[in-house]
Amino acid sequence: MSTSNQISTEIPAAVIETVLKALQESKAALAPYLHALTDNERRTLFKMGDKTVATVQKVKSYIETNAEFVPAYMDKAEFLKDEAVAAQLSPLNSLAEQLAADLNDTLMLAGSEALLSALLYYGQVKEAYNKGILASKPIYEDLSKRFTKKSNPTV
Repeated sequence: MSTSNQISTEIPAAVIETVLKALQESKAALAPYLHALTDNERRTLFKMGDKTVATVQKVKSYIETNAEFVPAYMDKAEFLKDEAVAAQLSPLNSLAEQLAADLNDTLMLAGSEALLSALLYYGQVKEAYNKGILASKPIYEDLSKRFTKKSNPTV
């Protein structure tokens, strides 16, 4: 059984350190301005998407040119601040999502290939153990713990 190798790279430790530091600095710089939400808050909030971004921007433009239609109960200054923050964070969020997707894909691919190779090694050790090769016994006993099937309790 051969394996297909789709990824063959080594990331220098200095690159990982540089990126980790930059991400930590970015998180720290934005921390005072970010707001975490509960799951319930996430479910109940109106969500701004591609279509509604244009609506919010158009309303901003109308508020600036036709302020007489701003309801007395609407806080115009807060609307403008909220729109500005959404506009500022949108490109950062897009970049972060792209980075996260690329990281997840690369991690999944490298992890999959590493696991497949580990399973090949384990299979070889298991075969050696079953054939009575003594040197394989401690390795097999250690690795086989990871492959024991858990019994399903009968209900």
